[in-house]
Amino acid sequence: MIPWLATDSSFPPLEMALTEPNGLLAAGGDLSPQRLVAAYRAGIFPWFNEGEPILWWSPDPRMVLFPSELKISRSLKKTLRKEHYRIRIDEHFHEVIRSCATASRQGQPGTWIHPKMITAYSALHEMGLAHSVETWIDDKLVGGLYGIAMGKVFFGESMFSAITDASKIAFVHLVKQLERWGFGMVDCQMKTAHLASFGAREIPRWLFSQQLRELVADPEQDRKWHFDDEATK
Repeated sequence: MIPWLATDSSFPPLEMALTEPNGLLAAGGDLSPQRLVAAYRAGIFPWFNEGEPILWWSPDPRMVLFPSELKISRSLKKTLRKEHYRIRIDEHFHEVIRSCATASRQGQPGTWIHPKMITAYSALHEMGLAHSVETWIDDKLVGGLYGIAMGKVFFGESMFSAITDASKIAFVHLVKQLERWGFGMVDCQMKTAHLASFGAREIPRWLFSQQLRELVADPEQDRKWHFDDEATK
């Protein structure tokens, strides 16, 4: 059994998370900005299907990318050198999250980015905590991603591509900029081959939690994000 959260109750210790399914910690509560901020600062994130209770997760191990360990494939390097695209930040957050919600994903019949989640993360965007990184070609949004930034940690949530490599382009520019800003970690949540190809790897939850506490305590960046000019070419 997992705890059921009342609106004003705190999250249980991470050690109480189930091993099967991996990381399921609690249910219930709400998706208020205050709840979400408390969750991410503790290494917890919501993930549930529409019509289900809110489910909260903290898997062990945790998939993370340390910006200095970013790997770029030879083919993607060629794409990046073409410079036929532009990277924009936070210009069309709502369009990005809606595109992520409707993107088809292999092995997944539906999406966890349903209207309640869109509303919740849009509120975080208005607070300057949720950000979108967007790939544009010929004045069209062709790919991107969104996530949460706290302290010196970026919590990746989802990405989409309307054309080949569009989300990868956005991700590479994001990670390079985060490194310049002194960010120590990108939280990727669960292991996927796609993220592993960029150099992301699993670490024990206790180590993730330790590093998270240190990094979220660092001063936050300017809440209105602007990438360095060299990052957007």
